Amino acid sequence: GPQRSKPENDILREARELAAQSVREVVLIAQDTTAYGRDLGRGDALPGLLRAILGAAPEIAWLRVLYAYPQNVTPALIDVLAGEERVCRYLDIPLQHAHPDVLRRMRRPHDMECVRDLIARLRRAMPDVALRSTFIVGFPGETEAEFEALLDLLRSMALDKVGVFAYSAEEGTVAADMPDQVPAEVIAERYERAMIAQQEVSLARNQAQVGRDLQILVEGVADGLIVGRSYREAPEIDGLVLMPGKATVGDLVEARIVAAQEYDL
Repeated sequence: GPQRSKPENDILREARELAAQSVREVVLIAQDTTAYGRDLGRGDALPGLLRAILGAAPEIAWLRVLYAYPQNVTPALIDVLAGEERVCRYLDIPLQHAHPDVLRRMRRPHDMECVRDLIARLRRAMPDVALRSTFIVGFPGETEAEFEALLDLLRSMALDKVGVFAYSAEEGTVAADMPDQVPAEVIAERYERAMIAQQEVSLARNQAQVGRDLQILVEGVADGLIVGRSYREAPEIDGLVLMPGKATVGDLVEARIVAAQEYDL
């Protein structure tokens, strides 16, 4: 169905309630967060909403945005991400594939030059930005050449965080009735190849963090081990930051990154 924007006053009230409960991080999430306000006749309303939340709930330490469609990431939104210290320099851009023909079959935007331009603009504005996306392998009709285009994108775009999903036919969907369904064993093999390709990128991106001092939000403590996240890791999605020592859940602590794995620091 059509997207419907939650009234801003309701969002601000909820942010204040969360702040009163000592919540440290608020995540804005929607099918397309960058579409916020469009149904109300307000184009590009997300940047203003972010600033309004910061003002309404000054106790909130981090404000994070998930699911930003690339064609709707505006200069104003980039300015907020780059200029507001409490807004995480992190953006989840659900691309789903790299080949325009597959994207057309998915009925998704297929201008990959727009995507590459956006990634370049984000990194110019914020060299330390963490970028995440998700991709589907084995969508009906996906050829080996189309899959190779996805691998090329993973290596050339070097996104910090990537989720890979194996396509599965769901009864009642248009895709389930498409011709040229990809065999399950081919889908599984492509999934493994995509994961391996991204693991190499993820390790390199994490290794680039070694030596940095990062603010870490503590999420768990056990037997002298602190488990937390930096601005680079979204909750319940990305990896973790592991530290020795003592802290309290909810603390924000400064930590120097000394080692990197494929997913964790």
